[in-house]
Amino acid sequence: MPKFRKPLPAELPDPETIDVQALSDELKAGSLDMICVLGPTASGKTRYAVRLARELAALGLPAEIISADSRQVYRGMDIGTGKDLAEYGEIPYHVIDVREAGTQYNVYDFTQDFRSAYEDIRSRGCVPILCGGTGLYINAVTAGYDFRSHKPLSVPAPDNGKAPFSAENAPSDDSAVRSDAVPRTFFIGTLVSRELRNARIDARLRARLQEGMTNEIRGLLERGVPAETLIGYGLEYKYVTLFLQGELSEQELFEKLSIAIHQFAKRQMTWFRGMERSGVRIHWVEV
Repeated sequence: MPKFRKPLPAELPDPETIDVQALSDELKAGSLDMICVLGPTASGKTRYAVRLARELAALGLPAEIISADSRQVYRGMDIGTGKDLAEYGEIPYHVIDVREAGTQYNVYDFTQDFRSAYEDIRSRGCVPILCGGTGLYINAVTAGYDFRSHKPLSVPAPDNGKAPFSAENAPSDDSAVRSDAVPRTFFIGTLVSRELRNARIDARLRARLQEGMTNEIRGLLERGVPAETLIGYGLEYKYVTLFLQGELSEQELFEKLSIAIHQFAKRQMTWFRGMERSGVRIHWVEV
């Protein structure tokens, strides 16, 4: 009987070194409109984006960050979403804390909030840096999506995050890209090995639990946010809510949530590599 082995994990892309001076020159010349820093959870995206913004400012080109995180839009959901607002320091940020916890927020809402922030930043002569891990949001504003017909204008972005973009379903007509998308975007991906990423996820999860993530979510429930809504937000909010409802023990909370975040990070990376297969050039860097 033949023996079956688990497939080896996909090889990581080779890291690059970003020439910030050259990047600044392209932005000043108008050949680029925006930078996008993307990557899976716990890969150091925000830290890198803030550092890049400071380096650009030192070259005479101030930059501001637009968050592309589907849960950091909610006020009162701080520890569980890992906002770490102090990390931004003096760098302005946008599309964070723009909705009340318990409300619904979707990709269409994000495109509206993004466009408002993007135009404001550009009007002041600053560089927008889109930073986040929600691939659907990133694709919607860098390639475009026709919400009137619900027809993708670049490559489909499934809502389950499991089926990344593919060359087979990309459009043949480049003119399909909506005019208010930002196609002249320089993509930077934050690169980390799966082993290190998972170790960071576990360490961060322990820290968040110690910092009061359970109390944060208990407070949301006490303020009237329905449990089913919090569960619908997924990951930390799902599993901590189940714990508070008595459906999980403390040990089960950590174990199940840790595995869920590991799997989520893997899906994110699969999504971004799928973007590359569809023709998006991502410059991967080690943080």
